[in-house]
Amino acid sequence: MPGEAAPPPAGAGSGAEPVRRLVAEYRIRFDEANPRNVLRTSAYLAFVQDCAWRHSTVLGLDRAWYAARELFWLVRAVDLHIVREAATYEPLAVSTEVIAMRRVWALRHSEIRDAAGELLATADIDWVMTNLRGVPARIPVEILGLFPVPDRFEPNRVELPPSPVDAAQLELEVRRLDLDPMAHVNNTRYLDYLEEAVAAAGDDAALTAVPRRYRLEYLASAAPGARLRGVTWPAADGRAFRLLGADGSELLRAWLTR
Repeated sequence: MPGEAAPPPAGAGSGAEPVRRLVAEYRIRFDEANPRNVLRTSAYLAFVQDCAWRHSTVLGLDRAWYAARELFWLVRAVDLHIVREAATYEPLAVSTEVIAMRRVWALRHSEIRDAAGELLATADIDWVMTNLRGVPARIPVEILGLFPVPDRFEPNRVELPPSPVDAAQLELEVRRLDLDPMAHVNNTRYLDYLEEAVAAAGDDAALTAVPRRYRLEYLASAAPGARLRGVTWPAADGRAFRLLGADGSELLRAWLTR
């Protein structure tokens, strides 16, 4: 499973009404843009991830709070819609809010808008609470009791057919720069792997179409230094993608559609 990012929010015990939805300002840095002078797709997820951490920290639940309870959150699924691409140095407003919870699951919805308030992208992310062994754990009552959100939702799933024999394949390797502070491959990097494989297959049109949608389901984590294989093929309105470990095990399934 991918590396830890931000947990859903909870109150800090002050008795104040918790901030249900946080909006934070960002600016696209030069190194966050691609050769087309627009924000890299994985950077949308990076902004959403950072905004969620800021939300949690504002409410008194920083990483130390979770570390003391030997708990952390993992991304299990992402549904990212790119509505309009954002240019280098463009200011952004990123929002985050928890919209549903279910036992060990939490669903966050985020929107990315430009300075004029125009929608650039949306992201719905499924998170799973886990313990230090990576085993799913119940969401603490401190969180569940503070937010009047639905207590059930259907986690996102990505179903793929078997990879065709003529599918394009790309050999990949987990590098040090792919690792986050938890020493896991961060969830944003899997999206980079997808785009590298699609680009190597010669389908740049799928990566530059606007609007476009990415649906990813994370199945297992890639170890530092691991050799990976990205497999992609044309599908209805886009591309299918499967990321495999050296032993052939599935790490990620994804659809990229227009």
